[in-house]
Amino acid sequence: MVASFVTKLNDILVDFELLDDWEDRYRYVIELGRALDPLPDADRNSDNKVHGCVSQVWLSTNIDRSQSEADPTLRFSGDSDAHIVRGLIAILFAIYSEQPARTVLATDPRQTFDQLGLREHLTPQRSNGLSSMVSRIRDDAHLAIERSRETAN
Repeated sequence: MVASFVTKLNDILVDFELLDDWEDRYRYVIELGRALDPLPDADRNSDNKVHGCVSQVWLSTNIDRSQSEADPTLRFSGDSDAHIVRGLIAILFAIYSEQPARTVLATDPRQTFDQLGLREHLTPQRSNGLSSMVSRIRDDAHLAIERSRETAN
């Protein structure tokens, strides 16, 4: 298995509290995006493209059934052509990556983005794009569970 960089959500929350200025917080979000593992060129395809984003966004989902066939673990990789969006992707990965599919479905990221104060500082287009990314992640979790059911039958 290839090791990947996923910032821990708690680290992001703590770091955000230390930053008073919104410019510093935006820079931090951009730095989170820069720390993401590069997305392989093969994963920059139409299947991984997230629709509903103004920026170019790709999300790839790896489904690991080794721990549980019925509730597989999801690992995400992704990229965007916009620096701030790459940072939002990094935050979503901190929330969702390495989690069982059912946990992904039960997790609402709005609480985290509210705690960070990010939702109120995102443009309507970025908010729509964020919703599209979350929908894509949740769709992949549904699909992973559905395929597990099909395999069991």
